[in-house]
Amino acid sequence: MADATLVLDGVQTHIGPYHILHGVSFEVPKGELTMLLGRNGAGKSTTLRTIMGLWQASSGRILFEGSEITKSATPDISRSGIAYVPESMGIFAGLTVQENLVLAARSGEIDKDRLDWILSLFPAIKRFWALPAGNLSGGQKQMLAISRAIIEPRRLLLIDEPTKGLAPVMVRSMIEAFKALKAAGETILLVEQNFHAASVLGDSVVVVDDGKVVHRGAMSELVADSTLQQSLLGLSMDAHQ
Repeated sequence: MADATLVLDGVQTHIGPYHILHGVSFEVPKGELTMLLGRNGAGKSTTLRTIMGLWQASSGRILFEGSEITKSATPDISRSGIAYVPESMGIFAGLTVQENLVLAARSGEIDKDRLDWILSLFPAIKRFWALPAGNLSGGQKQMLAISRAIIEPRRLLLIDEPTKGLAPVMVRSMIEAFKALKAAGETILLVEQNFHAASVLGDSVVVVDDGKVVHRGAMSELVADSTLQQSLLGLSMDAHQ
């Protein structure tokens, strides 16, 4: 795809004796939010970690904006313009919210206009500015983790299950924040278990099962087909309203 920010082509990943990804191929279009869905253990998190170089692909290619990053080191991948928010969030609990954000800014200084924009997405970050990050709720920590990822302009965001374990009110806040990120033209690859959130946010969708891509297409098509949802994910949209 000429307009793809990220391309995976036949990516296979082994972790020790385990063969996790079996020839994964898909594209992430520029300026869109691509959902990466699948049952537990399907290979979603492994896919993100392989893109980031945390686990090396044993074969296949990963292209970012046309340049191959398959064998690149994680710091180099990050410097190229990819931000990654793992399921564990990766914040520093003993540092304040402010210190977490300053640490994520490469120059050690935060652009005021960009900070104002981030605070408009996540107002709680401003309220707890001087508090240790460890004092935040789960949802607030997730907001901080995403804020760290976007404290500087990035060309691709990889985010692993941002709504996992969150109360419904926090899920709604997270959905609104991702809508704003989409409106700002961010390119996002998002792993999500909450099918309602996925259905509202996704432009396109990739479904993996047992380390293989079993479906690619428009998110709207999957939302409209309850039989396909049941086949691919073991659920239906009707049960997740």
